[in-house]
Amino acid sequence: MKVRIVLADDHRIVREGVRSVLEQYEDLEVVGEATDGEEAVSMARELTPDLILMDLFMPKLNGIEATRQIIEESQGVHVLVLSMESGRHFVVEALKAGAGGYLLKDVGADELVTAIRTVVGGEHYLPAKVTNMLLSEFMRRIPDQEDSRWELLTSRERHILQLVADGKSAKEIALALGVSQKTVDNHRISIMKKLSLYSIAELTKFAIREGLSSLN
Repeated sequence: MKVRIVLADDHRIVREGVRSVLEQYEDLEVVGEATDGEEAVSMARELTPDLILMDLFMPKLNGIEATRQIIEESQGVHVLVLSMESGRHFVVEALKAGAGGYLLKDVGADELVTAIRTVVGGEHYLPAKVTNMLLSEFMRRIPDQEDSRWELLTSRERHILQLVADGKSAKEIALALGVSQKTVDNHRISIMKKLSLYSIAELTKFAIREGLSSLN
């Protein structure tokens, strides 16, 4: 049986390039392409692929939150991150969200396919560069206060923070999430208190730094 794959990346040229690589392997099949995080979550639910190849920075819902929702909602669907970001924080948060592996976009075709097969087989995959970086950080035991602040937010608060940072109004957010504007305002107040940030500009900077916003 073929491994059924969904490509989630907002850049068409990336999706086309990856598709052309995977089509060379008889045991791999691309069954869908998502252009944003929300679409990736929907495709995971509707197509139940074996694996979603996930970018981190996408509109509407970033790759980390999309991964978290997919792992929670779509049993049997694996996620393999393919990103340009090599920072420890992004790798750790992706793995914590449930991703089975993390690749950088300079990866070769052979390693990409190996990673796909490994993750679908139920094991984790990290390239040597990422593994060495994580091990180095672990050995130095560097404390990370930013991660502590990140952990204070609920999944819903992270989603709302992203939408706020993307310039959405409370009314637009309420409409998108199907809740009242008062609920959105309460969440925003809670976010500000937890992060000790008291302006939209500060929230936006935090969201971009933490990979919650698609803005750059």
